[in-house]
Amino acid sequence: MKFAIVGAGATGGFLGARLARADLDVTLVARGPHLAAMQANGVRVIGEGEEFTAHPACTDDLSIVGAADVVFLTVKAHALTELAPRLGRLLGPETAVVTAQNGIPWWYFDGSADDPLAGTRLQSADPGSVIAASIATRRVIGCVVYPATHLVAPGVIEHLEGTRFSIGEPDGSKTPRCQAIAAALIRAGLKCPIRTRIRHDLWLKLLGNVAFNPISALTRSTLVDIATHPETRALARAVMAEADSVARALGVVLDIGIDQRLAGAENVGAHKTSMLQDVETHRPLEVEAVLGTVVEIGTLLGLDLPHLRTIYACTQLLDQTLQKRRV
Repeated sequence: MKFAIVGAGATGGFLGARLARADLDVTLVARGPHLAAMQANGVRVIGEGEEFTAHPACTDDLSIVGAADVVFLTVKAHALTELAPRLGRLLGPETAVVTAQNGIPWWYFDGSADDPLAGTRLQSADPGSVIAASIATRRVIGCVVYPATHLVAPGVIEHLEGTRFSIGEPDGSKTPRCQAIAAALIRAGLKCPIRTRIRHDLWLKLLGNVAFNPISALTRSTLVDIATHPETRALARAVMAEADSVARALGVVLDIGIDQRLAGAENVGAHKTSMLQDVETHRPLEVEAVLGTVVEIGTLLGLDLPHLRTIYACTQLLDQTLQKRRV
């Protein structure tokens, strides 16, 4: 089985290093100093009681990779609009595309006949339906990423915790291709449960991200800071409650309550969310995937989401301000 990991930063680099260490055929697609370091010295993974260096093939040229059996997309969601039309030769007739982004993906309402918004195209997830035009839904396998990783230097990835990549077909079936992917990841020392309710799992992770990511970015605070400060804890609770109301309106009932999510965040400690890390490193923020999609769905369903809309507006402005500074 031939793997290609497109956007091999912290998450994709960690996954690729594990696959390469298990002698699986994997190519990492990256760019800049990180790519140069991986090409020269391999991918070094530190933390979680382990330290190793793997030497997968690395490139910035999608055209030379050739058709893969499995393509993991580990770029941030906002990068997919530009990337999807360029996948080109990576996609053979039977290539599976595993989407490993935070938030609600562009394909969420495809093939969900019982959903009240079946067939809807979320413009916040896929402006102009560019991604959907480039990646057929039949190729898609959903993925929820749980490992916490951080790119500490070009070619060096710190693995903080977690080894689980949950995958699932949008229609809930357990297919041979999912079983093959899971077997490969398990061989690489990772956990890869095949989920029959991948949309449910997406919401389960999003419930925390939709509150903690933007609040951390706006306040420059860690999870434990937000969860233990009375006012921000109350704000996080309110945002999660509104997101939960959107999920319930879609028929998704989450089995982990808001109090459990708050307690879990507090227990994680002084961890910086991915959005806060993006602020600190002057990268674009996952505003639309994490917040915009939930607000767009809520609007379509006629729900009042005052806390979510406020946080969304503030985080949009923060991202726009950061973009001006990048220029």
